[in-house]
Amino acid sequence: MKKLMILGAAASQVPLISAAKRLGYETIVTSIPGDYPGFTYADVCCYADISKPEEVLAKAKELNIDGITTCGMDTGIRAIGRVCDELGLWGISYKTACTLSDKYLSKLAFEKAGVPCAKAFQIRTEEELSEALEKLPLPVVVKAVDLMGSRGIYQCNTREESFAAFSNAMKSTSRDYCLVEEFLEGVIFGAEGLFADGKLVFCFPVGTDLYYQSTIPTCIGHFAPFTIDIQKEAEQIITAALTEAGARNTPFNCDLILKDGKVYLIEINGRAGATGLSDMVGIYYDLNYYEILCRQAMGETTASAFQLKNSKGQPSVSRMLTAPKTGILEKIELPEEAEDPDISITLNVQPSDPVRTYQNGRDLLGLVIVKGDSVEVCKEKTNRILSGIQYEIR
Repeated sequence: MKKLMILGAAASQVPLISAAKRLGYETIVTSIPGDYPGFTYADVCCYADISKPEEVLAKAKELNIDGITTCGMDTGIRAIGRVCDELGLWGISYKTACTLSDKYLSKLAFEKAGVPCAKAFQIRTEEELSEALEKLPLPVVVKAVDLMGSRGIYQCNTREESFAAFSNAMKSTSRDYCLVEEFLEGVIFGAEGLFADGKLVFCFPVGTDLYYQSTIPTCIGHFAPFTIDIQKEAEQIITAALTEAGARNTPFNCDLILKDGKVYLIEINGRAGATGLSDMVGIYYDLNYYEILCRQAMGETTASAFQLKNSKGQPSVSRMLTAPKTGILEKIELPEEAEDPDISITLNVQPSDPVRTYQNGRDLLGLVIVKGDSVEVCKEKTNRILSGIQYEIR
């Protein structure tokens, strides 16, 4: 039986673990010790800090694995690269993983490839920040370069806010620098895809629903298909960025923005996306994308799977579940409509868990995914579900 190492044991990895087991692989679920749901599904529980590449490599050698993967999280990407390089496995290289795991190094690759992106400066001190602010119009965005999602990212409308954000970003990062960049305002969207043998296998643009009460407009859901005609332009800049970063074999997830008719790349990650994106890929193409990720990690060719079986793909919407207030969760009650076979609801919390109002992806209570005849139908059904969920929080 072939062995697949899956990095991370959180709820986001459970569909990936289940897919690997359906395919007949022995699942080696790897994470630090803890009460994580992924360990319940594992064939082998492997305890290692997935943020430490050498620690993961030692376990991979010891267990003689045949493949390695993850989804929806950045923590283990450099470890995947280290293992793939050392053991000759399919997947991202260590150099590419380091580039895509650092927003500053990614930005250098984008600029070298001629990819449209926000003008940015690396900053280590308040003096450097002050100099950068002389060259950028307000508002600006201050970013910790090594954190996932919206954590450590701040939209700043004044110089004073910029200096406060710099202080906060430097406290949260493991680097000795962060970024300040121009604020691009436009239509934010995402893209999910796969790169194999240095070529784009597929690129799946998705619309993004935003939450505006955090430190930066933050994604709380997606919808597909994305109907604005940006496919060709998005594919070109994503391919250029990944090629410059040295990518040959990796799934990817990226954030983009359409401003004044031009597509800009915000950032790109060397793994499949979170917030239901892998499920939405599967719904659109009528396949199980988690199984594709497992098969690719084992070196199989899967490009033919992304040929649409019908003239158009299946629309869907994903939406994060968030707490209406901070406290201790007593109970969640779902509405009767949740039994609809076109609706999938997963919960990441249980009674007695602490919850808080949404600030970033760590505050996710669960996820609703709805498929239907159109995005509009999906959104209407999603809104009914969200308004029908009852929370008891003390």
